[in-house]
Amino acid sequence: MIGSLRGVVLERLPGPNGQGDLLVEVGGVGYRLTVAAATVAGTEVGEAAFLHVHTHVREDAIVLYGFTTREERRCFEALIAAHGVGPALALAVLSVLSPVGLRQALATGDVDALTTVPGVGRKTAARLLIELKSRFEPADEHVLGVADGQDPHAVVRSEVRAALAALGYQPEEVRRAVGDLPTEGDVGSLVRRALQSLGASR
Repeated sequence: MIGSLRGVVLERLPGPNGQGDLLVEVGGVGYRLTVAAATVAGTEVGEAAFLHVHTHVREDAIVLYGFTTREERRCFEALIAAHGVGPALALAVLSVLSPVGLRQALATGDVDALTTVPGVGRKTAARLLIELKSRFEPADEHVLGVADGQDPHAVVRSEVRAALAALGYQPEEVRRAVGDLPTEGDVGSLVRRALQSLGASR
């Protein structure tokens, strides 16, 4: 079982539905990991990368899913344990909602937040809220603050990247737009500024 990988990014392969692949070379071996779109957008070919890994074993394949934080991996594993949620849908959820955003949605019963995930309607979102609530710890300072030593500003920027990727912007566009944003601001205002910037550059 592979729990984490540290190596050099050889390829970035954006894919559909808010996800993509990274090819990471570790000790001369290339590992292909399926990751959220924001993770693809936040990496560069030739740069070092460290990813927490969930090893998913199927009858016909072994698939590696990569995450930038332990908290993101924990959320992914809680999601795939829910009835009717496979890895693709779990990754789609985390491509739209950060772990903090997902826990906030569960804590407040925010059905609308889950319906922003492609393929999730209100009925499915309501069922997921009920089922997932028991699988997550209460929304306390750890999950709503700085899990794994995260900078709150980094959490906000991660959510902005995920939102832009979910709207269909390419990784290069996302990196450029997020790089131009101020350090202060909430997710909503920063997404609006990023969209203005992206609109002006097209």
